[in-house]
Amino acid sequence: MTERNHEDNGVEEETGIATKTRPATKKPSLYRVLLLNDDYTPMEFVVEILVGIFRKTPEDAARIMLHVHQNGVGMCGVYTYEVAETKVAQVLDAARRGQHPLQCTMEKE
Repeated sequence: MTERNHEDNGVEEETGIATKTRPATKKPSLYRVLLLNDDYTPMEFVVEILVGIFRKTPEDAARIMLHVHQNGVGMCGVYTYEVAETKVAQVLDAARRGQHPLQCTMEKE
């Protein structure tokens, strides 16, 4: 809404309230990164992966590794798509370099 003010000098001036519209922002989707159990990858290697790639404490890494071992799958963390994708690639690359069949996947939360 604007008003027109007439000043003594005959010049019209517009005054109004400036409003700023904010685009609706949506939180990015999150993804769970999961390790899958196999009968060949050493438990110590899985702990190293969890500490090195996922920045878990050795205690948390051991707990997650045992969960994977006992339940067939375990969650390493929840991340945005790009971070989750990178972590999955890092795990698969480390497993390949170590000649282990360890599998890692991501799923939308």
